[in-house]
Amino acid sequence: MRVLIIKTSSLGDLIHTLPAVTDAVRNVPGIQFDWVAEETFSEIPSWHPAVDRVIPIAIRRWRKNWSMAWAERNIQESFANLRSRHYDRIIDAQGLIKSAIVARFARGTRYGMTRQSCREPLASVAYEKRIRIVKGNHAINRVRELFAAVLDYCCPAEIDYGLNKGDFEFPESKPYLVFLHGSSWPSKLWPQDQWIELAFLAEKAGFRIFLVWGDANEKNRAQEIASSCSAVSVLPKMNITQIAGLLSRAAGVVGVDTGLSHLAAALDIPGVTLYMATDPKLTGAWGRQQTCLILGNAYDSECQSEVGVMEGPNIVGIDVMSAETVWWLLLRKFQI
Repeated sequence: MRVLIIKTSSLGDLIHTLPAVTDAVRNVPGIQFDWVAEETFSEIPSWHPAVDRVIPIAIRRWRKNWSMAWAERNIQESFANLRSRHYDRIIDAQGLIKSAIVARFARGTRYGMTRQSCREPLASVAYEKRIRIVKGNHAINRVRELFAAVLDYCCPAEIDYGLNKGDFEFPESKPYLVFLHGSSWPSKLWPQDQWIELAFLAEKAGFRIFLVWGDANEKNRAQEIASSCSAVSVLPKMNITQIAGLLSRAAGVVGVDTGLSHLAAALDIPGVTLYMATDPKLTGAWGRQQTCLILGNAYDSECQSEVGVMEGPNIVGIDVMSAETVWWLLLRKFQI
């Protein structure tokens, strides 16, 4: 059976889809996947061994100048590539109007969520088969339930992203941490003085700290943090595969609510993700060694479930989001 996945963006959303692919491989003998993804993130699907072909599209780039993209035949070539195969199932795992349009051009029976379940209800019009997926569950489980319904198997309890850390490389051999300090939402950022204090705590424990960045603002913030602590190094601009290599060898990761924190979780790296303005219940970093830290006492301070039978991310509520608390979690919970 050959299945086409439509999940174009963003980074975290693509990561959230990987466990569903693993579930399907374990329950449907001989299944193979093609995957439509934004060109910026097209490396991610290729990391999963069950994905045979990645079909990149560039909606984000095209919409800046549709007429030029059409004149240069970028759009026509991408959709010709999309239509080059017939699929037994087409699964729109995104539930947006843009993903539904892409699904409409592919050849095969189109599956997606019902109007009540889609993130954009109008998207459901494009599907020939509609599956009701209850809202309120974590995004990973929603996609897993969709795949299980489309491919007719029971969704397993275990979560497995299907990634192999050995497939990624980074040359550093000494113990290091990675701080994922950047976000496109200012409300998600952790104060810079806390990053600096955390860096000093890590330095005293013998760790180097690496910072990555995606734009000029993040680069400036990284350089300011590094200028305050000699153990901090700002890395050159890296692509997603290079960042995966960096994360795969890290002793631990601290990040804000960003797609790279989900990548660290998928690679099974000890990590703490800081939720300053969003609720991790629906989209929190979810992994065996992950803790989501949120202000307030609405969540237990203990792990919510045992390894292998997790039902959602491990969320810890605290009164003060301090560097000392984050460091304690890294040391005590993950024994780095």
